[in-house]
Amino acid sequence: MLMADVSGSGEFGTAGQLKRELVTEACATIAFSAMQNNDKVGLILFSDQVELFIPPKKGSAHILRIIRELLEFKPRSRGTHVAGALKFLNNVIKKRSIAFLISDLMDEGFEDALKIANRRHDLVALRTTDPREMELPDMGLVQFKDAESGEVRWVNTASKSVRDHYRAQALKHQARSRDALRRAGVDHAVISTRDGYVKPLMNLFRQRDHQR
Repeated sequence: MLMADVSGSGEFGTAGQLKRELVTEACATIAFSAMQNNDKVGLILFSDQVELFIPPKKGSAHILRIIRELLEFKPRSRGTHVAGALKFLNNVIKKRSIAFLISDLMDEGFEDALKIANRRHDLVALRTTDPREMELPDMGLVQFKDAESGEVRWVNTASKSVRDHYRAQALKHQARSRDALRRAGVDHAVISTRDGYVKPLMNLFRQRDHQR
């Protein structure tokens, strides 16, 4: 089962591709791999609501439909609610399945939902990132718009204290997400718009093979 975050923050990207495009590429690779193993594949697209659900099926036509939706789907909302998506997964998929959660996890309060979903299913998380989410460059006075809330503000990026605060908040989010996944026992990897998804995904699969 593929769970792809289509919230507004996915439209961010400074290293050659958007996070939404990174999500699509990773999902397509996993879907084709599942098809080669003759496994069923389903899709949940979510923002702060479940935007689309495609029940698991086999076949190349079904996989192509999933990829088409990943490429073309226009979400109704721009927020993120990870816990809601995980609860939906538990409600609609009764048989234990491998579920890939692919998201930047720009949300809070989803740790309990992670634990419950990982008990019912084999949950794997791929957290999407972009280099500029960690380091704010010195560009003077810049207008920023929050991709999810739409809030607009001016930020003085020439200020070292502003850049340091930005990095501290980014590191806090990174640690919070990582710790939540670890406490829930969820296998996970970080995929970046700069470095891609192939190497982290291969390393994650190798790690999971060794654990069996």
